[in-house]
Amino acid sequence: MIRTVLTLLITITSLTMNGQQSHELKSNEKHIILIAAFTATGDLAQLKRALNEGLDAGLTVNQIREELLQLYAYCGFPRSLNGITTFMSVLEERKSMGIQDTEGQTPTAVTGDNKSKYEAGRKTLETLTGRPQNGPLTGANAFAPGIDAFLKEHLFADIFGRGVLTYQERELATITVLASLAGLEAQLQAHLGMGMNVGLTEGLLEQAFALLESSIGKQQADAARIVLTKLKVIK
Repeated sequence: MIRTVLTLLITITSLTMNGQQSHELKSNEKHIILIAAFTATGDLAQLKRALNEGLDAGLTVNQIREELLQLYAYCGFPRSLNGITTFMSVLEERKSMGIQDTEGQTPTAVTGDNKSKYEAGRKTLETLTGRPQNGPLTGANAFAPGIDAFLKEHLFADIFGRGVLTYQERELATITVLASLAGLEAQLQAHLGMGMNVGLTEGLLEQAFALLESSIGKQQADAARIVLTKLKVIK
């Protein structure tokens, strides 16, 4: 099923939305989307296929490992750990068949105390949102300042600062998880905005939703499209 979906998408050379031409999602981005979707929904049989096909298509071991690590922040430790253990079994099976997968770029560990990590995470968030992040805390971050510290020091410093994946690739994985799970429209809207700030276009996002529809379901894809439409109105 996954191979058929990808074959259909590869035949698309471009997508026009609102009169603007948009390039196609790259092959590695499509596989990142599928891996995120099946990890989030806990479909380990399909995840195993997606992992194998991602490796066959050129994703490195460390690219996939970084994606699965990051996903714990959005779909929880259990789903992330299941994804990691599934990936371990896939690599063992491939090794037993004589397949040597490329390890890829080594992640960069973020060093420093919490204050320096907070600053690094704040700057990353400025890049993602396109807005200054040095004003007074608002909303949930003001109500529970601990979550603000965790987000900036850990998520946007420790995790996003590890390299290996680009911000655009990380946002595609995040958007996919949030679109695959019910009740996360507010977070999805925020990350759609971040994704567009780091290079994703409406056309690329629609391609991502089309892949989500083919692999996970029309209901999830349509819900994501509605959130994107609302974001466009706000902007």
